[in-house]
Amino acid sequence: MEQHFEILIIGGGTAGIMTAAQLLKKDKSLSIGIIEPAQTHYYQPAWTLVGAGTYDYAKTAKPMAEVMPDGVEWIRDYATGFDPEKNIVTTKSSGAFQYDFLVVAPGLVMEPSMIEGLPEALEKGVACSNYIDPEKTWDIIKNFKGGNAVFTQPTTPIKCGGAPQKIAYLAADYFRKHGLEEKTNVIFATPGSVIFGVKPIRETLMKVIDRYHIHFKPFYAPFKIDVDEKIIHFNHTAPEENRCIINEGNELGERMLGETDIQVPFDMLHLAPPQAAPKFIRDSSLVNDTGWLDVDHHSLQHKKHANIFGLGDVAALPTAKTGAAIRKQVPVVVENILLLKAHKEATNHSYNGYSSCPLVTGYGKMVLAEFDYQSNFTPDPKLKRMLVFNSDKEHWRLWMMKKHLLPYLYWNKMLKGKQV
Repeated sequence: MEQHFEILIIGGGTAGIMTAAQLLKKDKSLSIGIIEPAQTHYYQPAWTLVGAGTYDYAKTAKPMAEVMPDGVEWIRDYATGFDPEKNIVTTKSSGAFQYDFLVVAPGLVMEPSMIEGLPEALEKGVACSNYIDPEKTWDIIKNFKGGNAVFTQPTTPIKCGGAPQKIAYLAADYFRKHGLEEKTNVIFATPGSVIFGVKPIRETLMKVIDRYHIHFKPFYAPFKIDVDEKIIHFNHTAPEENRCIINEGNELGERMLGETDIQVPFDMLHLAPPQAAPKFIRDSSLVNDTGWLDVDHHSLQHKKHANIFGLGDVAALPTAKTGAAIRKQVPVVVENILLLKAHKEATNHSYNGYSSCPLVTGYGKMVLAEFDYQSNFTPDPKLKRMLVFNSDKEHWRLWMMKKHLLPYLYWNKMLKGKQV
């Protein structure tokens, strides 16, 4: 096996595969290695739809060998560490690899143990998560008989920040269609202060919340799950805020213990687990003080090592961790690497924080949130070709795009290095 590459990529997810494919489109002669232990590549954006019973889980998976670009050497192993001074990456069983340029894109990992009781709750089926097993989520939704259906998310950054609320809207729609609305309290609890940071999207989503009579709980940070009693504990993250007085007799059965501990009983619990950079990244010298890869926000070049770039979920970028963000990040990384390879400066600083959250708001309805670092709403002008003139409003054509067009573009264009 080749132990030196011009370009070494850690991660065979969206970011790693797209970067390799686009580099090879520019220069077929490049020697590129991808370190990736997984045998299967997943199209994870469809897992929300799987969790709502409207997409086949099997269609979200392809063998990794099928998406690996021709001309790349696939190192089927785990990266374990770095020596950036010597341009070396170590692996679990294949030895060390040298590189001229390194692209760090291993994604992130689920860390359920950061919420007390969550590993046991998931193991026993008391809680479910589209991030881990969307088919289990669908099983729980379709067998739900009423009571408190709690949807929540952690204080850590997460991939696709809209996902925890999308499944709440789909579940609420499902319960309504199956005569469970009167017997059910749908609760969406978030550590954040608002439902969404982009104003036009926020206004639409508040109407969706009203339509489904969802109990919206801002400033709620989950920290513990009592598996036996089926109670979730939240810290109130802004005790200085005016908030409703919680009585034991309220319809949700909420109880307040002390200043910040709020207990909510549940009959169904869906949550995004806490998430973090993989441990070998966190333990390296390449991270910032919050444990994410320390790259320039606009060039994606590492702040200390000029021949290292990072993108995708592992990168310390103040924007949503989505495949749509990666689509805009990859060309910046590709151009900057090729500039450095030609002994020029990495002058592409054009990434503006673009990301996109396709917010499914019910069966057959979707809003498309596109935004930048400043939370400006930045809709793609191409949407007008689909006769979508206000993507901040619910639209059936956006739902069709989410369910049919985006998976097609992902497998057939994005992963093959073609411009979308």
